Amino acid sequence: MLDVVRLGPEDDAAEVTAGQLRQVVERLIRAGQWRGDRDVLVLMDAGYDVMRLAWLLSDLPVELVGRLRSDRVLRLPAPPRVYKREGGRPPKHGPEFCLAKAETWPEPAVATVNDTPRYGKAEARAWDRIHPGSPNGAAWMDLDGDLPLVEGTVIRLKVEHLPGDRDAPPVWLWSSATSTDVDFVVPLHDGSRADSRRARPGRAAGPPVRPGSGRIPAAALPTPT
Repeated sequence: MLDVVRLGPEDDAAEVTAGQLRQVVERLIRAGQWRGDRDVLVLMDAGYDVMRLAWLLSDLPVELVGRLRSDRVLRLPAPPRVYKREGGRPPKHGPEFCLAKAETWPEPAVATVNDTPRYGKAEARAWDRIHPGSPNGAAWMDLDGDLPLVEGTVIRLKVEHLPGDRDAPPVWLWSSATSTDVDFVVPLHDGSRADSRRARPGRAAGPPVRPGSGRIPAAALPTPT
């Protein structure tokens, strides 16, 4: 559904990609393939700026999920505003969330565990409202006003081993879904699914969540070349 586009020296890869995805989603809507139940799911590899794409496509019914480099440093939500007599602007960002430093991770909003025959124990964790601390300034040069705060959900996927007892480094993903939209399962190529339970403040984890059947995968984007 997507044509290959050769980028010129002045082209913005994120804007070109956003334009292509916009055309696909609008065609799906016109064809009646999207009925307003769940957002269209778009998957992409780490070569795409998934957070900027989420902002560029924020007016469409889409959820973007992209892979993150394991050395990314993001930011947690800003703490609740506290009155200070001396005044001053409230902080826009919370503490750092370093993918490579477990000591910077708070308790996840969602955690899943599943035993699989091919990968051993599979674990997934998700943290809500995580955003980049300092977006690439060059990409936002034409934006009037403050840089946007693009919040989403960070997901960490980890299996015990790959087939053949090979080491399995964790996979990090960022989803544009937040808050009550944080529902996910772990795709495990042996056909099994993770038992996903949401933990909320003051409330025990609910029943297993097995979402996804109502979503339309509009496109799966490989690493751009």
